[in-house]
Amino acid sequence: MRTAAGHASTRWLRTLAAAALALAVPVGGPAAAQSLERAIKAAFLPKFAAFVDWPDDAFDGPTSPIALCVVGDDPFGDLLDRSVAEQPPASRTFAVQRLKVVDPGARCHVMYVAGSRQQPVEDVLRTVRGTPVLTITDAEPQASAKGIVNFVLNEGKVRFEMDAGAAAENGITISSKLLGLAVSVRRRG
Repeated sequence: MRTAAGHASTRWLRTLAAAALALAVPVGGPAAAQSLERAIKAAFLPKFAAFVDWPDDAFDGPTSPIALCVVGDDPFGDLLDRSVAEQPPASRTFAVQRLKVVDPGARCHVMYVAGSRQQPVEDVLRTVRGTPVLTITDAEPQASAKGIVNFVLNEGKVRFEMDAGAAAENGITISSKLLGLAVSVRRRG
């Protein structure tokens, strides 16, 4: 299984917390705030992986990269590529993939689901349900189609909700450290 070392895990956790607080600082108007919000979310995506355990068969080998996929209309552009490039060396690197649609055979480990006209968010989530993938969405708090991680704005800060029950259904385990940073955690039920 892929696990994070305790020391590195603590460093990632601090980085995640700092990134979550960064949006609280007012920045030159709505366009600048939206740009900063995208940058923070792009920084979160690879960091989430340090707090996830996947089944051994989710990877081709012990050093296979973590496939970080953006499905649908990519809101990040090169922000995500730069965020991945800035990650410290680890046993697994990242391979960023941008997909217009996803099928049941897609080999993604971390998946940001933006959705598109060709494949809405609900369809993507339904397609990968039960597979070892950490799904991440940007749905409204009341929305029914949310990933295991769902970004929300809480008091002007980028935060996230977690669905530990959906993670278990997908065969992955989320660290309690990451669950502790979520604004809400849905358990099995």
